[in-house]
Amino acid sequence: MTIAWKRLPFFVFLALATVAFVYPLVWLVSASLKPRSQVFDNRLIPAIFQPSNYVQVWDAAPVLRWLLNSLTVGFMAAATVTLSSALVAFGFAYFRFRGRNVAFGILLSTMMLPGAVTMIPVYLIWNKLGMIDTQIPLWAQNLFGSAFYVFLLRQFFLGIPRELFEAARVDGCSYFGLFRRIAFPLCKPALVIVFVFEFKASWSDLLKPLIYLQTPDYFTMPRGLKQIIDSFALSGHYEWEIAIAASVLAVLPMIVLFAFGQRYILDGVATTAQKG
Repeated sequence: MTIAWKRLPFFVFLALATVAFVYPLVWLVSASLKPRSQVFDNRLIPAIFQPSNYVQVWDAAPVLRWLLNSLTVGFMAAATVTLSSALVAFGFAYFRFRGRNVAFGILLSTMMLPGAVTMIPVYLIWNKLGMIDTQIPLWAQNLFGSAFYVFLLRQFFLGIPRELFEAARVDGCSYFGLFRRIAFPLCKPALVIVFVFEFKASWSDLLKPLIYLQTPDYFTMPRGLKQIIDSFALSGHYEWEIAIAASVLAVLPMIVLFAFGQRYILDGVATTAQKG
């Protein structure tokens, strides 16, 4: 009984933190079901339900196309950064060569470089390649990996017993075979974590679509939501219930993705804790 009372403040804190994180989503769903005059009344249970807002969304903008664009860009961004970062991380974890720690330190130091510093040079490169107003700049930069993901995956690769690699080398396995047949399958939780994190980052990114996309047919969901709000501003007629309903539709894929990937995320966190 004494132990239970000591843990009571911890459970109270968890309950308050849960409410703080869940409340915005509950408010968003509730507001999406209200008429325009009641959107901002802060009631979690609408006085008048108006589910027709979700029907009007499809008439107000090409939401389905924007969702498909976001899915395509998000998948390409997540897949490319996961594979490229895993290859680099495996190289730093497996190979022993002079200057390895220095090279790894230089790689990590790039995380200290703000994205705004390289924004204009990167834009000029894509403009020179004729890729402006295409979706390629939104994901192709991930072909070169990410310093943070390289660091994360390297820690997992270092946890694999080196004897497994040595035994495979004796059997004639190539270096790429070591990565594909041993390292890649054993670090699946870490790879799923990287994929989910990057997919989420790409899905919610507004800055790159604002910079590179001009044609509405190429818009991702965040860029499309801004287009909806901008159209309201131009007309002077704000249909907030439509914008909020579209926002709920933009959130749903992330909830589904986390539902499928949460087991791997928890496994990855547990594995990291055990190694630590």
